[in-house]
Amino acid sequence: MSLTANWNYPTSIRAGAGRIAELPELCRSMGMQNPLLITDPGLAALPMVEQTLDRLDAAGLGRSLFSDIKANPTGENVDAGVEACRAGRHDGIIAFGGGSALDAAKAVALMVGQDRPLWDFEDVGDNWTRVRPEGMLPVIAVPTTAGTGSEVGRASVITDSAEHRKKIIFHPRMLPAEVLLDPELTVGLPAPITAATGMDALSHNLEALCSPFWHPMAEGIAVEGIRLVRDYLPRAFADGNDIEARMQMLVASSMGATAFQKGLGGMHALAHPLGALYDAHHGLLNAILMPYVLKANREAIKERLARAADYLGLENGGFDGFQQWVLELRSELEIPHGLADIGIDDHEAERIGEMAMADPSAGGNPIAFDAETYSRIFRDAVHGRL
Repeated sequence: MSLTANWNYPTSIRAGAGRIAELPELCRSMGMQNPLLITDPGLAALPMVEQTLDRLDAAGLGRSLFSDIKANPTGENVDAGVEACRAGRHDGIIAFGGGSALDAAKAVALMVGQDRPLWDFEDVGDNWTRVRPEGMLPVIAVPTTAGTGSEVGRASVITDSAEHRKKIIFHPRMLPAEVLLDPELTVGLPAPITAATGMDALSHNLEALCSPFWHPMAEGIAVEGIRLVRDYLPRAFADGNDIEARMQMLVASSMGATAFQKGLGGMHALAHPLGALYDAHHGLLNAILMPYVLKANREAIKERLARAADYLGLENGGFDGFQQWVLELRSELEIPHGLADIGIDDHEAERIGEMAMADPSAGGNPIAFDAETYSRIFRDAVHGRL
């Protein structure tokens, strides 16, 4: 089977090994003559970014780079990117990297032509209608991790440093117009990051499947996304040079972010405040929280997870069989069992419970948990009580 294709759902996607070579052509097809490549500081120091800039430069498109982005990007990072974009008179954005870089880049592309502050476009009510769409720049997304799926998302998660809270910035046109899924860009990803980002992809597909809203197309995508994670994440973790596994995990990541237009849930409702307060890796947080949130939702999701267990062909079926598979997968990927293992204690449990209940992702949880319940789930996850 050939693992090379062109797709147009949910946006135009070029998938296949070596397709980063098509980036200059893509820029020209979108009218970009002077694009700004936005990535994170870690990637900026790697040969793949230098090689990409060389490609752009050789095609007469320049080699402009912005990389002042934190692991959990902040409003200040977005403001700095906007300043760099305006100063260079750039006409398009190449979002290159993991979820943080992609989220920041999409927010910069949104904000460069706006006259309101970033937080005026938080995904609350109809705030998105305040955006001046004609001020937005086109975006080409090139993910280098298989986790967030931000390359097919219409929003960015940005930390408000003043409030210590992650906020979702949304506009329909934040969806990148073109996506390059090239597994060769992910082969150097260390095994722990491969595991954490891959579990993030699983969390997106899984929470989308369990969301109570009606979206059969998203639900079908989510089930197959879970299967791809089951089949290929252990392979990518064990052998980072496994191109087939890397390609399929990029696809599973894009599928997760496509599916979660059906909704997210308690994993993300807790991971967002924890990321804002502790600056912890988002995918790792979801990976640790996953079984605790599943257990708390058991009565509302047991039939869905039984169907998923059947589809996956798990040896043991039902909710218990699915939960067992999640725990075995986490163990195989060397994911810590409790949040205490990554330095998070329960001193802020009440505050985190309140923040989780108020998080937009909580609206897609199968059960409407109150703050006390979220605090309890958090405490269980800290101490590994399942």
